Amino acid sequence: MYNLILMGSPQGDSDPIGTFVMLGLIMIVFYFFMIRPQMKKGKDQKKFREAIKKGERIVTIGGIHGKIAEVKDATVLIDVEGGNRLKIEKSAISLEASNALKKS
Repeated sequence: MYNLILMGSPQGDSDPIGTFVMLGLIMIVFYFFMIRPQMKKGKDQKKFREAIKKGERIVTIGGIHGKIAEVKDATVLIDVEGGNRLKIEKSAISLEASNALKKS
């Protein structure tokens, strides 16, 4: 299979243009299935973290559930079970888990 992609045909007569076209197509597929979705997910997470406000229930990436008590530039103060408060980075808030909490 590897020889077929790089050499062009099983007989051995190589076509360099065909090889470059094949590699270009592989890169395009890689971009649309791997890189682009990751970039979109990163933008969505950043937008979500900038939009959080006091009173929302969240889950951190470490699995800590809490309610936002105070929002600062890079940190958030959350109320957790037992009346305790934790200061966490905004980057530690999970996008997927917070969406799941809103649905239930």
